[in-house]
Order: sequence, then structure tokens, then C-alpha cells
Amino acid sequence: MSNEKFPLDLAPLGVFLTSEKSGVLAVIINVEGPSYRPVGAVMAIFEDGSSTGSLSSGCVEADIKLNAQYCLKSGSPSVVKYGRGSPYLDIVLACGGGLEILLIPSPCREVIGKILKVVVSDRQACAFEINTDTGKIVLSSQGAIGLIGSTFRTVVVPELRFLVFGQGPEAVTFAALSQATGFGTTLLSPDPATLQSTRGLSCETFELTRSRVPNSISVDSRTAIVLFFHDHDWELGILADTLATSAFYIGAQGSLRARDNRLAALSEQGFGEVDLARLHGPIGLINSAKDPRTLAISVLAEIVSFAVVT
Repeated sequence: MSNEKFPLDLAPLGVFLTSEKSGVLAVIINVEGPSYRPVGAVMAIFEDGSSTGSLSSGCVEADIKLNAQYCLKSGSPSVVKYGRGSPYLDIVLACGGGLEILLIPSPCREVIGKILKVVVSDRQACAFEINTDTGKIVLSSQGAIGLIGSTFRTVVVPELRFLVFGQGPEAVTFAALSQATGFGTTLLSPDPATLQSTRGLSCETFELTRSRVPNSISVDSRTAIVLFFHDHDWELGILADTLATSAFYIGAQGSLRARDNRLAALSEQGFGEVDLARLHGPIGLINSAKDPRTLAISVLAEIVSFAVVT
């Protein structure tokens, strides 16, 4: 049991919700040893044999589909085990661990819609529990995560999203990388060339006319804010605004000297040590990265690693 919260891939729930086909949700409810997918991961299998999502590296999906069809015909939930402690000796998990998977036939789409609204639309954590005997899914208060008796509980948090302020190749390359990895990304820039380059990436863009965070831009605790300005005069107003938000990460490109000047200027504006400690810089896991691609990878890795441990 633990209190970890995962930004799980909710795409299978979304596909199931909008599909007119009958189907089964397969949910990992327990893991023994190593696993490619976390507890709470979901796969949707439909009556025609099609599916979306995965629960392993490809070791068990074919058998899950077969068991899902039996489950759908019977109308009753079932639990299947793979790997350690499994009766399926011919199915071996490459990771060497064990999976316990709950199959839920025809789960309530109304409840699934509520989960998706909270996590995707409202961008809030959503706790829910599943009765493994009946397959009933209900929203619940947050608590310990895992399998207790016949109840499985999990908490799902919104995906990370990125607000990228800046101009030039560093800002464009970082926005391209975060967008390509599936994170919601908005690039805000005063530079027309930067905005034009980013629009070709299907990335949301916003033209900045002053050094402030526009009122129309929302920020929550699953938002990372990163600045890529060579003209550091653009930074202070934006950073002052972001420090008033719940963003889990705020960082700005620049050298140690640029960081020190930035902190001194914000201190003069009245920001204290607690506020200034939230600012990351120099940013990235690779020291003194100069190439825009290397810098983008370095900064994205830092932000994601920071999100995992906070």
C-alpha cells in the first residue's frame, strides 16, 4: 500500500467512453516485483476484439483479450494473474514480476465520464475505487492506494502541462519536444518568428505584448513554467506573476550570473527566500548545455524528474 499518485494514461477510458461498442476494462490491481506498467494502468477491450492501451511490454495482451471476451459473455468480473503465482505457466513476463489484473465487463460509462471530467477537464486529482467482486466503480475520498480485500483504490492526477515563455530556437525546440511527448504545451512569445515556427508544430501559441502572464492563461499545480529569454528584461514581470501561482516548477534559462541578478531584482521587489527558492536556474540536468536540442532534453528531463519526486 502507498499514497503515490500517477498521471496514468487515461486514453483507454476516453476511447471506451465514446465508443458505442460493448467492452471490458482491464485494470492492474496488484504488482509483485518489477513491472512495465504501474498499478491502476488501464486497457480497454471491445466485443469485436479491438483494444486500446497496454498493461505490459506485450507479454500478456493477447491473453487478456481472450479472457476479456469470456468475461464479457459471462457478465461477471474476473481476476487473472500473470507471472509470479500465475496458473498460466506458458506466459512469462519479461520483467520477471507478477501482475494481477481485474476484468470489468460493461463498466458504468457515467462514472468513467465523471473521472475524466475531474482529471482532464477540471485538472484535479480524482480518487476512485472498484469492488473486485461486482466491478462497480465509485468516486471516493483520497486515501491509501492499492488492493484491500475486495476493494481496489487508486488516485489519478492530471498530466503535466507546460507554459513556455521566450524567443528563439531554444524556446521553439523545447516547445516542440514537450508537445511531441504528449504534454499540453503553450508557447508565449513577443517574437513573431518564434510564434510562426511553433504554430507549425500544432502547439498553442500566445503573443506577448508585455512582461506579464496574460490573465487568460491558467496555471495549476501540475503546470511547469520555463523561460527561454536572452533579453532578461522580459523575465521579471513574468516571474513575479508565476510566483503567485501554484505551478510546481518555475525555471529560467541563463548562467549563474544571470540567475543571481534575477534573484537580486526579485528580492528588491519584496520577494522573500521562500518565494525565490521556487525558482530553478541554471536549468537542466546537463551543465552548460548550448545546443538547443540538448538543452531541451536536459530541461524536460529535469522537470519530469522533479514532478515525480514532489
